[in-house]
Amino acid sequence: METIVQKYGGSSVADVDKIRRVAAAVVARARAGARLCVVVSAMGDTTDELMALARKVTPSPPRRELDMLVSCGERISMALLAMAIGELGAQAISFTGSQSGILTDERHSGARVVEVRPARLEEALAAGKIVIVAGFQGVSRTREVTTLGRGGSDTTAVALAAALGASACEIYSDVEGVWTGDPRHVPAARQLDSVSYEEMFELAEHGAKVLNQQAVEWARRAGIVIHARKTGSDGAGTRVEAAPAERRATGVASCGDLVRLRLSGADAAVRLCRAMAEHGLPVRQLAARGDASSLFALDDVPDWASVRAALGAALPGLEVDEGLGTATVVGHGVGARAVSIADAVAAARGVGAEVIGIDATPLRITLVVPEQAARPVAAALHALFISA
Repeated sequence: METIVQKYGGSSVADVDKIRRVAAAVVARARAGARLCVVVSAMGDTTDELMALARKVTPSPPRRELDMLVSCGERISMALLAMAIGELGAQAISFTGSQSGILTDERHSGARVVEVRPARLEEALAAGKIVIVAGFQGVSRTREVTTLGRGGSDTTAVALAAALGASACEIYSDVEGVWTGDPRHVPAARQLDSVSYEEMFELAEHGAKVLNQQAVEWARRAGIVIHARKTGSDGAGTRVEAAPAERRATGVASCGDLVRLRLSGADAAVRLCRAMAEHGLPVRQLAARGDASSLFALDDVPDWASVRAALGAALPGLEVDEGLGTATVVGHGVGARAVSIADAVAAARGVGAEVIGIDATPLRITLVVPEQAARPVAAALHALFISA
């Protein structure tokens, strides 16, 4: 009997009625002849609500305690889904991330999965039970509860698919697969039938919300095809796989809430990197030619207020620029042509955006712009590289 791993996002389990619908779909799939491991996110906006609750207590919640708090959301979903499945006459059992053998590094609020030991899951599957796993969380080697960052339930699902030898990993959300742009802000966006691991990683890294970049990285290493679909839809969705399609560009993405750190002086890059490492700051871009600058997202830095103060004390002369965003176009070879980079900058300026920085690789072109300009610039890049 084949093993299938499914993941349902927060919108798919947002209330009891939706949980019952997911339970019905899961039970029907199991009765059709599959061993199912189902990963769930927190219900609806639960994670945001828990974050807001923490910030009512302190503007810089300690990351360890925040992980203890927000990991509760997925545990609620897993238990309720197991109960709903039981009401339909099937056997289900729920597990937390630590019970599932999801081992991570030591970082809180954005940990990385380093190993999966799914012995308890395998025992339950062998006993004919539907396994429900709380996504977004794991445990470090020092036995601390950790969370995997925004979209981390995707990573849970793909890592488990690899560890269980699953024949498929299906990611269900409120959108019909991967699109060439966010259709809420790019009216000309269209759904993709397939996208390569490399392209999807770049789109996810630069703001596309359909999949988490760590999940895509796991899928590429393990050779797992991800099927991204809309919950309750019969559509084929989008396959994330090895082979890229032949096209000028694949898609665009945008993100905001970015911060740039700039430091001058001797060994500026080394001093900046060491300080960032000490405070567990992620790195999205790093540039160094005498002076050094680094760009990162605040998503996984809930204690930014205290971290900023500590960085200022440790690095005299440090300049901090907040309120930045990026717009990115992704496609094999798109950033390898100088004319394409020049055209991208012209497109951004054509919608009145200031281009603060440019970062290009053969697989993408990323423009750093003021946060409020990121979405209009992404739409302009879509018009230039995809719609045209």
